Amino acid sequence: MVIADDHPLFREGVARTLSGAADCDVVAQCTNADDAVAAAREHLPDIVLLDVSMPGHGIEAARRISAACPVVRILMLTVSEIESDVLAALEAGACGYVLKGIGGDELLSIIRTVHDGGSYVSPGLAARLLVEIGDRREDESSDPFSDLTAREEQILRQVAQGKSNKEIAFQLDLSEKTVKHYMTNILQKLQVRNRVEAAIKAQDRYSAD
Repeated sequence: MVIADDHPLFREGVARTLSGAADCDVVAQCTNADDAVAAAREHLPDIVLLDVSMPGHGIEAARRISAACPVVRILMLTVSEIESDVLAALEAGACGYVLKGIGGDELLSIIRTVHDGGSYVSPGLAARLLVEIGDRREDESSDPFSDLTAREEQILRQVAQGKSNKEIAFQLDLSEKTVKHYMTNILQKLQVRNRVEAAIKAQDRYSAD
């Protein structure tokens, strides 16, 4: 794992917390976007933790890492609660967006979820993102969920629970490739850009079930 944050006390504290876990190894700490990109290229870590407001901007670092190292999973860890930052980070390739102040055990749980192919957005931001996502819909009167097939809805419910394609494939006795194909269709039908946005909309849709 690579941790990039320009506040040394916070960064080192996170590193100590994560290094205490048997399944987590911090290979580099960085203070700016350029160093984070370089570390991602050199180490190809499973996860990169990025601060939005560090020098060079964390979202720009996410964009560059996503393009250069697509196997690396990106998780934003920041104080910014601005909806545009969240959406920009997800569009840049981040798999999760976590607000600072979270406990160490919960952060480790989120990291494991993202590592396994899942996604995460802090609950306090999810409802506000729904408004932003909804504003982009071309036809507010239509219900995109009504276009989903029974199998697509079944898969989407699993996505809403934070499960990875591999886990969904095992659960539904499908190939991982087939699940990826269904996910492509689901994203198009829901008019969202990525898996995280789909999960947020699905959580809102199915929360009352």
